[in-house]
Amino acid sequence: MSSPSGQKPALKTPGSGQTRFQVTEVTELGPATSGERIAAGTDGTVGTTGSKVPAGGEESKGRFSVVKFVEGTEASDVAQNGDTVRSTGSHRSSASGHTNISDTHSNTYYLRTFGHNTIDAVPNIDFYRQTEGPLGEKLIRPSLSELHDELDKEPLDEDGFPIGEESTIAEEAAAKEGTKDQAKGGTVKFGWVKGVLVRCMLNIWGVMLFIRMSWIVGQAGIGLTCVIILMATVVTTITGLSTSAIATNGFVRGGGAYYLISRSLGPEFGGSIGLIFAFANAVAVAMYVVGFAETVVEMLNDVDALMTDELNDVRIVGTLTVILLLGISVAGMEWEAKAQIVLLVILLAAIFNYFIGTVIPMESKEPKGFFGYKAAIMMENMSPDFRDGETFFSMFAIFFPAATGILAGANISGDLTDPQSAIPKGTLLAILITGISYVAVTVSTGSCILRDATGDPNDTSSVGDLNCTDAACTLGYDFSICKEGGCKFGLMNDFQVMSLVSAFGPLITAGIFSATLSSALASLVSAPKVFQALCKDNIYPGLHVFAKGYGKNNEPLRGYVLTFCIGLAFILIAELNVIAPIISNFFLASYALINFSVFHASLANSPGWRPSFRYYNKWVSLAGAVLCCAVMFVVNWWAALMTNIIVLALYVYVSYKKPDVNWGSSTQALIYNQALTHSLLLTGVEDHIKNFRPQCLVMTGYPNARPALLHLVNAFTKDVGLMVCGHVRTASRRPNFKEMSLDHARYQRWLMKNRIKAFYTPVFAEDLRHGAQYLLQATGLGRLKPNTLVMGFKNNWSDGEMKDVEMYINIIHDAFDLQHGVVLIRLQEGLDVSHIQDPDELLSSHEKKDAGMKDAVVSINMGGKDSEDGPPSQITSAQNSPLILRGTICIDDLEMLLTKPLLRCPETKSSAKPLSLTDQRLLEASQQFKKKQGKGTVDVWWLFDDGGLALLIPYLLTNKKKWKDCKIRLFVGGKINRIDHDRRAMAALLSKFRIDFSAIYVLGDINTKPKKHNVLSFEEMIEPYKLKEDDMEQEAAEKLKAEEPWRISDNELELYKAKTNRQIRLNELLKEHSNSAKLIVMSMPLARKGAVSSALYMSWLETLSKDLPPILLVRGNQQSVLTFYS
Repeated sequence: MSSPSGQKPALKTPGSGQTRFQVTEVTELGPATSGERIAAGTDGTVGTTGSKVPAGGEESKGRFSVVKFVEGTEASDVAQNGDTVRSTGSHRSSASGHTNISDTHSNTYYLRTFGHNTIDAVPNIDFYRQTEGPLGEKLIRPSLSELHDELDKEPLDEDGFPIGEESTIAEEAAAKEGTKDQAKGGTVKFGWVKGVLVRCMLNIWGVMLFIRMSWIVGQAGIGLTCVIILMATVVTTITGLSTSAIATNGFVRGGGAYYLISRSLGPEFGGSIGLIFAFANAVAVAMYVVGFAETVVEMLNDVDALMTDELNDVRIVGTLTVILLLGISVAGMEWEAKAQIVLLVILLAAIFNYFIGTVIPMESKEPKGFFGYKAAIMMENMSPDFRDGETFFSMFAIFFPAATGILAGANISGDLTDPQSAIPKGTLLAILITGISYVAVTVSTGSCILRDATGDPNDTSSVGDLNCTDAACTLGYDFSICKEGGCKFGLMNDFQVMSLVSAFGPLITAGIFSATLSSALASLVSAPKVFQALCKDNIYPGLHVFAKGYGKNNEPLRGYVLTFCIGLAFILIAELNVIAPIISNFFLASYALINFSVFHASLANSPGWRPSFRYYNKWVSLAGAVLCCAVMFVVNWWAALMTNIIVLALYVYVSYKKPDVNWGSSTQALIYNQALTHSLLLTGVEDHIKNFRPQCLVMTGYPNARPALLHLVNAFTKDVGLMVCGHVRTASRRPNFKEMSLDHARYQRWLMKNRIKAFYTPVFAEDLRHGAQYLLQATGLGRLKPNTLVMGFKNNWSDGEMKDVEMYINIIHDAFDLQHGVVLIRLQEGLDVSHIQDPDELLSSHEKKDAGMKDAVVSINMGGKDSEDGPPSQITSAQNSPLILRGTICIDDLEMLLTKPLLRCPETKSSAKPLSLTDQRLLEASQQFKKKQGKGTVDVWWLFDDGGLALLIPYLLTNKKKWKDCKIRLFVGGKINRIDHDRRAMAALLSKFRIDFSAIYVLGDINTKPKKHNVLSFEEMIEPYKLKEDDMEQEAAEKLKAEEPWRISDNELELYKAKTNRQIRLNELLKEHSNSAKLIVMSMPLARKGAVSSALYMSWLETLSKDLPPILLVRGNQQSVLTFYS
C-alpha cells in the first residue's frame, strides 16, 4: 500500500517502540527462487514474488537490502538501486539487535526528498548533537566513505553485518547506553523564571539587604551609596552579558561557571576555577547557615533561652539547619525548587513589609530616628559621614558580596529546559530587579531615618530654635548628645533599624531567615553540580568517584555529602570572618575569567564563536575582567593575593598534567591565529644569517623505528628549529589514504607523548626517491620549511639490490639540487629496531586501528626481513609496520582497545625468543642519545667550508643539558709547515664566532698515502660493482652502463683515485684521533652528479665512516650559517 497523499508516514507505530523501517533480510541479486523476494524498481514501488528487477547498471549488481514494514503501518515508497546501497558502516545497531536504517527527515534514511532514493542525508539537527537524539539515539550522517567508496560486494548476515564480522564492542556499548538513557526518562527541567530568575534574586538578596544596607547609607550617604550600588551593578551586568554570550554560543551542559570557562579558555583555567568555585560554594553554605544560626541565637538570648552558651548554640543550630537543607537537596531538584519559591515569597513579603512601614509614621518611633519621608532628612543624609576609620572603598568592600550570586542560575545549567535562553533572560533581569531594589532601599532609608537617635522621647527641642543646624532639630528633637557617642538608634547605630521601620517587625526577621536559608540552599545545590561536572572531565585524578549521578536527574549524591561535610566543618569553626573575604574573591575570580573568556574568544576570531546573544562587546568584557580583578584587591588585598596564587598553582598543575581533552577552546583558536599571522609575517621577511637555524626533514619512516636518529636530531633542534619526521610509504596496491590519516594522528600523538618536538609527515609514492622529492618540495609552510635533509646511513647497502643504493644516492643529489644541506647519521650497530622492538618498553603509540575488531586477543605476524637502516622503501601498509610483535596482544576492555597501547600478554613473555647478542647491542645503541652523555668529546672534522653547518650542529648539541659535559675538539686540514699558523687562524675564527672549544688539531698528513691493506680492502669492496669495460665490447659496455648506471668504470676509478685514497686515509686518522669520542661530526665528501657513480660514492661514505663511534656526515648548501657581525 502507499501512504495517503500529503500524509507523512508516522515514525513509530502506536504502542510500539520500533522505528517504521527495519532491515530484516539482506540478499544478493540473482535468479529468482521459489521463496519470497522483494524487488526494488526505480519507480519507487516494492514488488513481491515475480516482480521484475530492472537493470540498474553495474552498481545495482551488488547487495541490496530488503525492507519490511512494521505491522500496523502503511507502506511508503522505497526504491533500491545502485545509489541507495549502504556500506555496512552506516547501519546503526539498535538495542534490540535490529539494524535501523534511518531517514534524515523522519528519523529514517532512504527518504525520496529529491524524487529518487539516496543515502545522502539532508540537513538535520540530530546529526550535530554530541549525545542521543530525541528518540534515544544519536543520528550519524553517512560518512564520506559510505558515499564515495566502491560498493561492497560482500553479502550480509542476518544481523546486518558482512559475513564473518560481528558488531563492535563500541556499538554494543552505545546501544546499551542508549537503552539506559531511554529507560531513565522523565527528568525534571526548569524554565528561566523558576530555574534562573528566582535563584539569582534569592542569592543576590542576602542578609546585607536587611542588616547592613542602612548602616552603609549612614556612612556613605545616599549619593555615594548609589554610586557603590551602581559600580557593583556595572561589574555584575558586564559579567551577566559575558555569561549570556558564552551560554548562547552552543549547547550548555551542567557545570555552570566551570563549564562556561573550561569550554571557552580550556581545561587549565576551567579546572583551576572549577575547583575553587565548587569549594567557595561549599564554604558559602557554612557562611549563610552561621548567619542564620547567629540570628536565631540572638533571639534565644533575648528571651533567655540559650541551650549552653552562644558559640555552641550557633554550632548546634547550624548543624541542625544544614542537615535539614541537605535533606531538601537530596530529595531532588523539584523539592529544592519548591523550597526556593516559598523562601522567595517570604523574602518579597518582608521587602514589601518594609516599604509599607515607611509610609506609616508613628510617633513612638520618632525618638528612635524614624520620621517618615522628610526632605530635611534626605538632604542631610545625601552626603557621606564616615566614622571609625571607614572609607568609600571599605563600604564598597562590605556591600559588594551582596551583589554576587549572579551565577546561581548558570550553576544548574544542566537542569534547565533551555539554558541558552534561560541564562541570559533570568540573570540580567535578576540583576536589574535587585539593583533597583537596593537603590530603592537606599533612598528610602536615607529619606526616613536619621543617622543618630537616642531613643529617649524627652530629647526634644523647640522648632523655632535659631541654632538648629540638623534635621532632628527641625523635626523637634535634639540628638546632639549622640556626637559624643553612646546612642543606640539611627542608621549608624542600629543594624535592625529596618525591623523598626517595617509595618510588622517579625516579618523582617523572617526575611532575614529566608535570605540566609535560600542562599545556603542555592550554594548547597551549586557546589555538587559544579564539582560533578569537574569530576566527569577527569581533570584531577582521584576525584572521578564524585562524578557518579543517581536518579532521573543524575543527582550528585556523593557531591552533596562532600559539600555537607565541608560546610559542617566550617560551621563547627563558627568563626568565618577570615574565610569570608577569600570566598568573595573566589567568586570574583570566576567573574573575571568569564569576562576574559568572551574577550579572548572574540579576539581569536574563531568561526565557531557565534553567540546568538548580540549585546556584548569584547572591550567591555575586558574592562569587566579588569574591574573584577581591581574589586578583588579593594575587597581584601591579601585574600586577592591568595586567590591568585591558588588559581596560578592549579593552572600550573593542570598544564603540567595535560589532560587528554579537546573542547575547541578559544585558546586553541588564538594560538592558530597567532601562528598564521606570524607565519605570514615571517614570509615577508628575508632570511638572515643571524637567524639561521637547522630545520630538518628527517627520513625516519615510522618515528619509533629509528630511535637513535630521532633522539639525536631532536637534541639539536628542540626549541631551536623545525623537525619533520618524513615517511615514504610505497604501495604496490591502491594507496590506503584513510589508514595513512589514522597513522598520522597516532604517531603525532606518540611524538608529543614522548616530548619530541616534531611533526610526522607520511606520503604515498611510487618509490622512495619520488616520496623524498615530494617531501623536500612540499613540506613546510612559508619560512617554516626544512633546509636540511637528515637520513640514516645505509648500513646494509652491499647486501641489497643496487637499485636501492642508486635511489639512496639520488636522494642526496636531489637535496643538493633543492639547496638543502645533508646530514647522514651512522651507528655501527645500525638504526632500525623495528624488527626487534618491544612494544611495552619502547613503543606506546601503536594503538588499535579499528575499534571493530571481532577478537579480544589478536595475533600479529609481521616480517622484518626487508628492513634496513636507510629510509623505508618497501613499506606498503599497516601490515608492514615497523612494530613487530613476537606474541599475542591482550585487550582487556573497550577503553584500552580505543586508547591504550597494545601490551604483551604475560603468558607470552616466557615463550618469547631471547634476543640475539646483535639485537641486544642494537637496542642499547638505539637508546644511547636519549640519556645524558657523560664527560667526553664531540670531535668536529671541519675539513671543507660548507657555510658552517658542520660547526653549528655540534655547538647547538653541546648547549643542551644532556650534552653539556662534552667538549668540542676541532680537526682541520693544513700544511705540515704551517700547523701553528693554521691553528691560530682557526682559533681566531672560532673566537669571533663565539664558539667554545677545548682543542684544535691541524692535520698535515691527510694527503699521505693510506696503508696498503686498507687500499686492498677498498678494492675488494668495489670489485662486484665494477663495469670492467676493458673485458667487453664497447657497445656492450655502454649498454650495461645504461642499464646499471651505478657500476664503476675503470676510467672513473682512475680519475678519482686521489679522492678515494683521501677517504681511506681519513678513516685511518679518525680511528687514530677520535676512536673514543662520544660523537664525530665530519664534513661529508661531495660527488659530482653524473660523473661519480652511486656505487663509488657509497663506497667512499662506507670507507670513511666504518668501524667508528657514532658519526654525522654533514654537508651544508655552501651558504653561510654563521656570522661574527652583530
